[in-house]
Formats: sequence, structure tokens, C-alpha cells
Amino acid sequence: MTVKNYSDPQLVASLQKGEEAAMTEIYDRYWKKLLGIAYNHTHDKSSAQEIVQEVLIKLWDRRDDIQINSLPNYLAMSVKYMVINHTMRERRRSEIAYNVIGKHDHNYEHEQIYAQFLKKYIGGVVEVLPEKCKLVFKASRESGKNIREIAQDLNIAEKTVEAHLTKALKSIKYSLKSAGIMTLCYFSFYIF
Repeated sequence: MTVKNYSDPQLVASLQKGEEAAMTEIYDRYWKKLLGIAYNHTHDKSSAQEIVQEVLIKLWDRRDDIQINSLPNYLAMSVKYMVINHTMRERRRSEIAYNVIGKHDHNYEHEQIYAQFLKKYIGGVVEVLPEKCKLVFKASRESGKNIREIAQDLNIAEKTVEAHLTKALKSIKYSLKSAGIMTLCYFSFYIF
């Protein structure tokens, strides 16, 4: 019998023996349900994914010590507790940022922090672009050059410059969406 056919109690027993296949099956079987629970509480895809990952990692790490009567209930409760912990952590971070920044014009400072985070995040995405694509994007956004200037500097066709810019923008937009960063793509490019 393969782990796919195991009942939940059999999966738990296999997990407690340290069988990775059991952990993989638990992940496959419950990931989407747990993500739904986390998302319903956080309303943020990235946070929900992080929470579910933490729950599953802790399940693996504590497999020798846990007593599980009902795997779905145990996992659901773990997600709910982790949501509470996550919320408390985020609240503490906000309070610390508020205290560090000062109590004056908190919204402006929050926007500045977010803009810096977004700039660094996009910078990281740009760094993994293909070399020519990265050069074109940086020339456009950081140096403020137009398509004709970039084409002349790099000795490539203007259409090629446009293609590289399009590719870079699509990569950044996809990365922002995947990370759950909800912002207008165009806004993010003006902070360079």
C-alpha cells in the first residue's frame, strides 16, 4: 500500500517514524485547505502561504512529540494559532517601526518604509534578469534614458530595447503578484 492510500492515522504513524513520504502526502492532501483557512483570516496570500509553511515545518520538527487524534483538526487549529502569532508579530513590528520612526506623521513614514521595501524588492528581481534585459531596464529607470538613447548606448535596435523593457516589466509584475504585494505596477516603477 502506498502512502497515498493511507488513512490519516496511518499517515500520522508514518510521520512519527520519520518517513518523508508521509509528510509529502500530508502536504499534498491538506495544503490547499490550510491555505484557505489562513487566507480567510489574513486576507493576504503571501502571509497565508508563510503561515501554512510554518505549520507544516513545525509538524515535521515536532513529529516525535505530538499527539494527533484528528489530523485535519490538528492542522486547522495549528493554522489558526499561527495566524494569531503572525498577527501579534506584525502588530509588534508596526509598533516598533512607529516608535523608531517617531510619532509624527506616521502615515508618511509608513509610506516611505513601504516604498523603500518595494524598491529593494524590485531591485532584487531586476538583478536576476538576463544581462541585456537588466542593462536596458536600469538605463531606463535609474538613468532616465529614453529608448533611442539606450539603443544607441548599447548598439542595439530600438525594438530590441522595447522587447527587453517589456520582458523586465512582465517579470517584475509577475514577481509582485506571486509575492502577494498588492500595488499598481506602474506606481512601483516611479520610485526608482
